[in-house]
Amino acid sequence: MTDPLLDERRQQVLTAVLLEYIETAEPVGSRSVAKRHRLGLSPATIRNAMADLEEMGYLSQPHTSAGRVPTDKAYRLYVDTLGGDPEAELVEARELRRHYAGTPGGAEHLMEQTSFYLSALSRMTGVLLAPPLKQTVLARIEIIPLSNERALAVVITESGWITTRTVSLESRVVAEDLREIGRQLTRRFRGRTFQEILEDLSAPVDPLDPLRARAGSLVDQVFSLLRDRTLYIGGAINILDHPEFWEIETMRNLLRAFEEKDRLIDLLSQQAAEQGVRVMIGRENPFEEMRECSLVTSTYTYRDQALGILGVVGPKRMPYSKVITLVEETARLVSQALSRQRQELYLLS
Repeated sequence: MTDPLLDERRQQVLTAVLLEYIETAEPVGSRSVAKRHRLGLSPATIRNAMADLEEMGYLSQPHTSAGRVPTDKAYRLYVDTLGGDPEAELVEARELRRHYAGTPGGAEHLMEQTSFYLSALSRMTGVLLAPPLKQTVLARIEIIPLSNERALAVVITESGWITTRTVSLESRVVAEDLREIGRQLTRRFRGRTFQEILEDLSAPVDPLDPLRARAGSLVDQVFSLLRDRTLYIGGAINILDHPEFWEIETMRNLLRAFEEKDRLIDLLSQQAAEQGVRVMIGRENPFEEMRECSLVTSTYTYRDQALGILGVVGPKRMPYSKVITLVEETARLVSQALSRQRQELYLLS
């Protein structure tokens, strides 16, 4: 909803302060705005407008004698009202298309490289969450013998996506029995979402269930595939290039979030429920460690089904229009690349 107190003059001044701070990372004064942004306003008028914007919650003053910096509220207004960046379309998007035109290897290589492309082109940190299969519908399960102690579990979704993992066998099982277990699992769970299957399996085990009694450990290993998430992070060290993170505790918390991954995976999994580009700014982030950051994400698809999510983590003082364009175009190109992909995706434990 538009702020009725934010008239055209104040909005012009706010935009100028935002652009200046994004570029310099230094508190912005009225003289700097008057000199560099040609608003046709005197420094005194700009100073009064900045004081009004501070009262309205769009600017803050870190020190009494310093200039002002944008708040999360200002960044949110800026993001909600900005458009795409033509320069980003000419430069970053063209570079991305060149990368994906020559991307070799399977889906896992594609996803790993994508996080690095996002990092290199944004000069921030690129992230990509591999397919969160929670809402995917099961088509078939196959269990293929490899040796006396191991077998290959293959989970195939209705969209045609294939996920595999090597599982261990507690005792020797003949090949035909393994294949029959796969057929029984398929008959029992075909057409159900992975979430529904996991909820079913979380219930107490029926002691009269012959399949669970016969191969309970094997069944648990097969369906552990449904819980997995692989998070690719590219350029985490780029965070150190931004002065917002030079404070030791802030830097340590953020790098810990990247290293431990679980909370970031949870956050991205929640965002993957909605298709399209999303921007999470500062304190909109539920995790304390990431409240000095903004996160720009977009879902990518496979056969028109939202499959995963990718994006950029950076300072709140990021050039949002360019980053949004970059993330949106990357998601489109990843979706196109996956539609051509004929190799399996191996999700890591």
